[in-house]
Amino acid sequence: MTAVPDQRTDAAESSAAEQAAAEDLRALFGQSIAVFAALAGPTHVVEAANPAFLATVGEDRARVGVPVAELLPELTGQGFIALLDEVYRTGEPYTGRDARVVLGSGPHAREAFFDFTYEPRRDATGAVTGIRVIGVETTQVKHAQRLMAEHRAMLEQIARQAPLTEVLDGMARCIENLAPQEVLVSVLLADPDGRHLRHGAAPSLPGFYNEAIDGIATGEGVGSCGTAAHRREPVVVIDIVTDPFWADFRELAGRAGLAACWSTPILARDGSLLGTFAMYHRTPRVPQDSDLALSRVFAGTAALAIERHHVEEAKTAAEARAAAAHDELARAVRAERQLRAEAERRAAAAAELADRMRAAAANQAARPHPEHCQLGGAQGCPAPARIKVADSWGDSAWGCDDHVEEAILNVRSVFIASEELGGLAAYLDR
Repeated sequence: MTAVPDQRTDAAESSAAEQAAAEDLRALFGQSIAVFAALAGPTHVVEAANPAFLATVGEDRARVGVPVAELLPELTGQGFIALLDEVYRTGEPYTGRDARVVLGSGPHAREAFFDFTYEPRRDATGAVTGIRVIGVETTQVKHAQRLMAEHRAMLEQIARQAPLTEVLDGMARCIENLAPQEVLVSVLLADPDGRHLRHGAAPSLPGFYNEAIDGIATGEGVGSCGTAAHRREPVVVIDIVTDPFWADFRELAGRAGLAACWSTPILARDGSLLGTFAMYHRTPRVPQDSDLALSRVFAGTAALAIERHHVEEAKTAAEARAAAAHDELARAVRAERQLRAEAERRAAAAAELADRMRAAAANQAARPHPEHCQLGGAQGCPAPARIKVADSWGDSAWGCDDHVEEAILNVRSVFIASEELGGLAAYLDR
């Protein structure tokens, strides 16, 4: 007699095997960072899930025994529920790489990326009874890739000498976009004396706040940034309301909706202060290691941009000084040429006057005291001869006041003479 297989026994054994497999999966993924969930039926009810899956769902709504669409309603409009339906209908597994998903809604929404697999669960007959979801969050890797790309773009901006304000503003916006939680970035620039901080970039902070802190002093207890600049080391304030560093700025921060501020000094290669890099938060927050690493990376990038800006400013100033010196030298050369031309003109005039003196002296013997000025040159001078002048060679002449003054100023060794040429005495109307 042939034994007939007991289908109930087979089904029980199959069910026991499936349960054992499920237990193995739960044991395997229970403490893993990979997300795991076992879904049942066409509505994809969450039968079991590991802590990583529930953490992804969110502490306030994490539970089992409900359909995925009810647990995570935001997935419906993003195509993930349709994919589950397809796998359940066809029995074909599906694998996604770097799939983008927005978890949560409103101000609590966050962007995440996953590598995941939907695997069909089958009963003893091979019919699909549900789906296993296995995934690994790649958000940090994706953000790191984006961070590297943005960082490389900023380095290229610096290399092509983009304006400092453009580089710093782009850096601030990049960090604000990459951060998994809301953050508001500020960069303050140190005055040359290192005693005050000026606004550099803060695209998301209120204008009144930026105006109020523009020019704050560096010093112990002057908020997060003033203290970080003074200490030359990071300063983490996790709760502005209670921190003594913010006593003078607490009301201002409250109006701006700021609750935490972590500030990192931006230092040059020689250790001098270039500014500060700050990350503000709307709620009190303790920084994670990744937050501090991000601050260090971008503080270093900001230092590179600011130092490059200072070098370009110094180069421009030096070029301006060189151009000014060149212009001044050109003006000096032109002035020297003008003076030389004037000296040559005066020398020619002096030679001409000397000739007049000699000509007048020749006529002096016949007419000792002429009626008209003898120093008027070829055109003559009708003015009365009032003053007698002589030179060191013994020549003398009578001239009017103007021509005598011109002779004395322009001809060396000419002096006012007595009739006997015996001294520097003035004889009028002789």
